[in-house]
Amino acid sequence: MTTPRRWWPSTIRGRLTLLYAGVFFLAGAALVALTYFSLGQVLSHQLTVQGDITHQLPEVHDAIRAQFQRARDDTLNTLRIASLILLGIVGGIAGGLGWLLAGQALRPVRRITATARRVADRSLNERIALIGPNDEIKELADTLDAMLERLDRSFDSQRRFVANASHELRTPLTINRTLIEVALTDPQANESLRQLGARLLAVNQRQEQLIESLLTLASSEQGITKRTPVDLAGIVRQVTTESQSTAQNAGIDIRTHLQPASVAGDPVLLERLTQNLVDNAIRYNLPEHGWVTVTTEAIGDQVHLTVENTGARVSTSEVPSLFEPFRRLRTTERLADVSNASMSRGAGLGLSIVRAVAHAHGGDVNASPREDGGLIVRVHIPAV
Repeated sequence: MTTPRRWWPSTIRGRLTLLYAGVFFLAGAALVALTYFSLGQVLSHQLTVQGDITHQLPEVHDAIRAQFQRARDDTLNTLRIASLILLGIVGGIAGGLGWLLAGQALRPVRRITATARRVADRSLNERIALIGPNDEIKELADTLDAMLERLDRSFDSQRRFVANASHELRTPLTINRTLIEVALTDPQANESLRQLGARLLAVNQRQEQLIESLLTLASSEQGITKRTPVDLAGIVRQVTTESQSTAQNAGIDIRTHLQPASVAGDPVLLERLTQNLVDNAIRYNLPEHGWVTVTTEAIGDQVHLTVENTGARVSTSEVPSLFEPFRRLRTTERLADVSNASMSRGAGLGLSIVRAVAHAHGGDVNASPREDGGLIVRVHIPAV
């Protein structure tokens, strides 16, 4: 449904200018009308007086009255035309002055908007710090500064929590994995103990991956504090190379079409984004003769990363829910190499992390089903 176009300006400055000009025109038109009416009354009174004087001279009365009537009409017509011309000229000047005055009055608002945009794109450390009289605009700026201060403290507290949780959650899992591995190296361990140890290692690895995914999701949703130039094509090349053995065991062919794609961001998060996309494309694929195609390219001011894979048919209605945490497709998972713990059924955080990382880099991600089955996932990130 298209939004109907409005005939009035869409900016406050334009509306204020239109308001100033409209008020001036109304006031000027009222002044012209009053002047025209008053002058008409005065001239009519003079015409009446002259008529009374010449009333006793019938031979000249009609001629003088007609002459005064023409003079009165000519004077009023000249006044009307001159007033309308001057009203238009002065109205245009008033509109220009109104535009300048509106811009001057809205300058603090533009400063507030610019600061809010910089804060949204970079960090919460900057403040508006508006200097001026204690009017409504300064009150708005001070309120926004107070809100930014609270948000900054909240995000800083969340960062510290993630950092502490990262250590506190990883340490016991690392200790458990080490203890299990040491127990399995015991030459006196029987076969049942070794099988139990292998299962515990798989469970431990799955817990490590889940915690790592949750921490990555939390850190990426906080935004990126430091950006470095990185070639996304190089990250994709590294990830696909490392995933070749897993894909070959699953009977999946990985194809790449990589063009230089420079972005500014966090290389670790971008690598995790790419790894999640490739892992999902391998995990949810055909049991045999499947393929994954990864493409990078730079178009205009955007870098595009596209991951396309074969697989089961996906309903269009299911696609939006894929990017929600702990959501999976109702279709069956891939059938090959399920013994590999790193490629077993995931926790449903892969695409959630992809979306969070893309948004943290000022980009976006979308997916669409293939006609023959599988998905096409496209990530768009601003280029350097």
